[in-house]
Amino acid sequence: MLRMLLLAMALLVTAAHAGPPQRMELVYDLTRNGLKLGEVSDSFVRNGTRYTLVSTSRVRGALARLWPGTIRLESRGSVTAQGLRPDAFSHARSDAPDKLATARLDWGEQRIAWTYKGETRAADGLAPGAQDQLSQLYQFMFLPELPADYRLQVVSGRDLNDYHYASADGGTLETPLGALATRRYERVAEVAGQKSVTVWVAPARGNLPVRVRVVEDGVTVEQHLVRASIGG
Repeated sequence: MLRMLLLAMALLVTAAHAGPPQRMELVYDLTRNGLKLGEVSDSFVRNGTRYTLVSTSRVRGALARLWPGTIRLESRGSVTAQGLRPDAFSHARSDAPDKLATARLDWGEQRIAWTYKGETRAADGLAPGAQDQLSQLYQFMFLPELPADYRLQVVSGRDLNDYHYASADGGTLETPLGALATRRYERVAEVAGQKSVTVWVAPARGNLPVRVRVVEDGVTVEQHLVRASIGG
């Protein structure tokens, strides 16, 4: 019995301290102001030091008439000792292909180039550790350790913003991986009316994001993890 208990404890320690995953397939329920809106499917694949991260959002049911098509975010880049380092990001809508927005991150020149509706513009000032709109959620899984206070730049398909996340106990959340203790990272508002972003990560599962909340213009959109397939 003692031997089995020690073996079980060893397996738990291995799972908790295993390195970042090589692949992930995740599905989140998507709600808007508390009402089920659809789902978000995220996939992560690592090939050597390169990664591809794709997120597809779909509205289901009667509300699909109001938000037709899908929204697809894609982040590509490298995995480094400091975490993810994106070099290309795109935001696409299947019902509005003319609104494709892309960002190219040039780390050598510390420069970002955006393209939207056929027009390109660029800006200097790309800082070390910057993430894109999608990779920022999964960067928690690749950081050397969870920070108590987290500041970074976030690149979207059209702009660059400074983010400041404060950390707190996120409580225990029910997930498809069981009941998990979480840490909550909430964006600190620098100005009134600024978009609020809160991410709950599960340290026992490699800081996997299990819940995400975005509040903007009086609308609250949330993602709750409902299915997960993770491979080392």
